Amino acid sequence: MAASIFTAVPRAPPVAVFKLTADFREDGDARKVNLGVGAYRTDEGQPWVLPVVKKVEQMIASDNSLNHEYLPILGLPEFRANASRIALGDDSPAIKENRIGSVQSLGGTGALRIGAEFLRRWYNGNNNTATPVYISTPSWENHNSVFVDAGFKDIRTYHYWDAAKRGLDLQGLLDDMEKAPEFSIFILHACAHNPTGTDPTPDQWKQIAAVMKRRFLFPFFDSAYQGFASGSLDKDAWAVRYFVSEGFELFCAQSFSKNFGLYNERVGNLTVVGKDADNVQRVLSQMEKIVRTTWSNPPSQGARIVATTLSSPQLFAEWKDNVKTMADRVLLMRSELRSRLESLGTPGTWNHITEQIGMFSFTGLNPKQVEYMIKEKHIYLMASGRINMCGLTTKNLDYVSKSIHEAVTKIQ
Repeated sequence: MAASIFTAVPRAPPVAVFKLTADFREDGDARKVNLGVGAYRTDEGQPWVLPVVKKVEQMIASDNSLNHEYLPILGLPEFRANASRIALGDDSPAIKENRIGSVQSLGGTGALRIGAEFLRRWYNGNNNTATPVYISTPSWENHNSVFVDAGFKDIRTYHYWDAAKRGLDLQGLLDDMEKAPEFSIFILHACAHNPTGTDPTPDQWKQIAAVMKRRFLFPFFDSAYQGFASGSLDKDAWAVRYFVSEGFELFCAQSFSKNFGLYNERVGNLTVVGKDADNVQRVLSQMEKIVRTTWSNPPSQGARIVATTLSSPQLFAEWKDNVKTMADRVLLMRSELRSRLESLGTPGTWNHITEQIGMFSFTGLNPKQVEYMIKEKHIYLMASGRINMCGLTTKNLDYVSKSIHEAVTKIQ
């Protein structure tokens, strides 16, 4: 029998976070804890379908006017309009001046990919692969992959995390922006930076914006946690809205996986802010071409859930309450973990646990300490030391705290 034509295909390494979850499932130890998964969990360690989502799903199921016809290529109009509205704010000058547009996408990753494809084809010269794309150190690993796969050849990093002080390296970040070639693209986390949980303050964002404006740098925001980070939609969108108020043209990739709990519905949106309506419409016409050969047109169920919720004042208020429930639980787990580590006298400082925000915390544990946690304590976390605060519960907090204390004390 002839050899397969696929014989020379190498096996790709597994995606780290999914491999971690698979290892967790196979672990038979009763004490095991999964702090790796990037999804919300209740205090019982279970996924949570938001009450408002359940209600809207029933409304959609009983609406006999709905069908399964194709959506427009750019997506459900009422979803796109409402998604951009919550990112930019009801009083956004860009919305009032009709110089925004949007593309419904397959999650935040899809929004990033459509934006990256467009920029490669049309930004700073036709079909330009040479424009530098700057990604924070560290960042969500998919950022790098999306832009590489879109064809960009010059992926660079900018300073972000200061390991020594376990906080933002603002000066390093600003220095990198000053040195970046004009028209470089910067991927910015709108809030709840993944994986560090460390965000610039409003004053620091103003400094960042001032340098980017002077250096003609293009902001591409990734907004995966609006509302989920602080419990406030407006607070979590502050950076994006400030950049718009400063006259930037920008992209903002939005995900509704976390703040609606719609992980497997793949609900995302790419918001485009331009100088005027004509520019935006031409951009959208090209994005329509990209979508046509990528997924042709998007699915409706998740988008209908979000659009229905955001367009009803009553449902919108209920959703904001659900989001605050999730955010408050994360904030509680942060304060509880910090207080336990400090009570145990764990070496080092732990104020960064409560100073960070959002789903993830960059603990400061090194790879050897992480390995100890996994092998000896059956507590699963990323090699970077990133933990998902939602994996903590009132039942496992003591065990996790004592295990971190042990790892830091025993392993250098």
